[in-house]
Amino acid sequence: MGGLLSKRKRLPPVNRKPLTTEAPWVRGLLIAGALLYLAFILFIPLSVVFFKAFEKGIWIYLQSFTDPEALSAIRLTLFVTAIVIPLNMVFGIAAAWTIAKFDFIGKNLLTTLIDLPFSVSPVISGLLFVLLFGAHGWFGPWLREHDIKIIFAVPGIVLATLFVTFPFVARELIPLMQAQGSDEEEAGMTLGASGFQTFFHITLPNIRWGLIYGVVLLSARAMGEFGAVSVVSGHIRGQTNTVPLHVEILYNEYNFTGAFAMSSLLALFGLVTLVVKSYVERRMRQQ
Repeated sequence: MGGLLSKRKRLPPVNRKPLTTEAPWVRGLLIAGALLYLAFILFIPLSVVFFKAFEKGIWIYLQSFTDPEALSAIRLTLFVTAIVIPLNMVFGIAAAWTIAKFDFIGKNLLTTLIDLPFSVSPVISGLLFVLLFGAHGWFGPWLREHDIKIIFAVPGIVLATLFVTFPFVARELIPLMQAQGSDEEEAGMTLGASGFQTFFHITLPNIRWGLIYGVVLLSARAMGEFGAVSVVSGHIRGQTNTVPLHVEILYNEYNFTGAFAMSSLLALFGLVTLVVKSYVERRMRQQ
């Protein structure tokens, strides 16, 4: 027995084959090409935004945010985002729960429809709302009779932003719920837990990081949306201009410092989003 163990100890180590067979110079060339591409596409434009924003000094930079129209654009962007996040959270959780936990006729169709905003241009979605709620749209006469204004007003901006952002939470939660299955929920209900208790004590803790990840992506898209909002907003200064629309107006008026200052605000939020996204991804992998 001892001889057998000694022979086992003398066995040669297993030679693991490398994951890639390319030469080191090939890998270096690929990495350098990727970094160079990122530099031209991402790092240099982002650096130019901040350079132009602070080109005339920090005082001029800060003054760009004291303009009443700039403050109105920031408030409107935050207001719309605050409305869109909870509504799309509820929709995303409900849609993911339905698709992941139940089998029903039309399940594949529902999954396809959730991806619709990803395949339709935001400008087209904005035009659809104009055709529905505009002055000459399907519901236009009825809305005019009841003095309800949707297009070229805040409700239209909210609807357009809701449409372009509703897939994010659902698309993050659907594969997560499908991978987790329903064994824990069934066990909880077998032990006497109600539907709400099962959701809040079992399902929600299991999906919390995926939910946060989807909300981060949703809020970033809601604040930076331009195409659909541009169609339905009417570009009314101080009333229906969000931050991206205000940036366009400032740039067209050759107010480059103000335009890049407002752009830097969106860029800063994007960087914060990346940090939160990386943290959530790490926690999801640990979980």
